[in-house]
Amino acid sequence: MLRKEEILLIIYFILVILFLAGFTVLFFITYQRRKNKILKEKYEAEQNFKAELSNVKLEIQEATLKNVSWELHDNIGQLLAIASMQLNILSKKVDEATHTTVNDVKDLVANSLSEIRALSRSLNNEVIDYVGLEASVKNEIERFNRLAVLEAKIEIKGTPFMVSQEDSIILFRIIQEFLSNTIKYASASKLHVNFIYGRDVLKIIIEDNGKGFNIEETKAGSGLLNMRSRAEIINAGFLLKSSPGNGTYLTLTYPTKIITNE
Repeated sequence: MLRKEEILLIIYFILVILFLAGFTVLFFITYQRRKNKILKEKYEAEQNFKAELSNVKLEIQEATLKNVSWELHDNIGQLLAIASMQLNILSKKVDEATHTTVNDVKDLVANSLSEIRALSRSLNNEVIDYVGLEASVKNEIERFNRLAVLEAKIEIKGTPFMVSQEDSIILFRIIQEFLSNTIKYASASKLHVNFIYGRDVLKIIIEDNGKGFNIEETKAGSGLLNMRSRAEIINAGFLLKSSPGNGTYLTLTYPTKIITNE
C-alpha cells in the first residue's frame, strides 16, 4: 500500500502533466489559428493587389482606347470629311469621263469615313456606357458585315436586362478581343454571337468556323490572358474551346441579380 504522501505526489504529477499537455494543445491551436490568420491576410492582400493592378491596367487601356477613339474621330475623321467635300466640289468641275472616277473615289472616302466613325464608337467606353452592351456588340457585327470579310450574326434569347456600365465595358472588351482574333487569325467565313438572358445569369456564346488553334500552346498569349483576367474581375465564368480545324468557341457566364417588385 502506498502512503498518503506518495498518492498525493502521484496525483500532483498527473495534474502537472495534464496541465502541461493542455497548455501545449492550447498553444498549438492558438499558434495554428494565428498562422492561418496571417496566411489568410497575406492571400487576401495578394488578391487585392492583383485586383487593383488589373483595375489600373484596365483604366490605362481604356484611357488609351479613348484617346485613339478621339484621334480617329477628330483628326482622321475630319480629314476624310474635308476630302469628301473637296471631291464634291471637284466633281462639278470635271468632264463626264472623269466624273465616274471621282464619284467612285467619293464613295470610297464616304465608306472609309463611316468605318472610322464606327471604329471610333467601339473604342470609346463612353459610347458603350450610353448605348449599352448589346447595342455595342451589334455595332461590331454590322461593321464586320460591311467589311465583307465574313458572315456575322447576333441572336438574342430571353428577356434582356440592363448590365452595369462598368461590367458592360469589361464584357464588351472580352467580346471585342475574341472578334478581333477571329478576323486576324481564324480565317473564318462565319461568326455567331448568342446572348441568352436568364433570371440570374447572362450567358454569351461566341463561335466561329475558323481554323482553330491549340489552346495549350497559346495559353500564355496576352490576348487570352487579357480575356480571362477581365472575366475574373467581374466574377464571370470563362470557357474557351478550340482545336486545329474545329473553330473556336467562347462561353461567358455573367452572374447578375434581377430586382423585382414582387
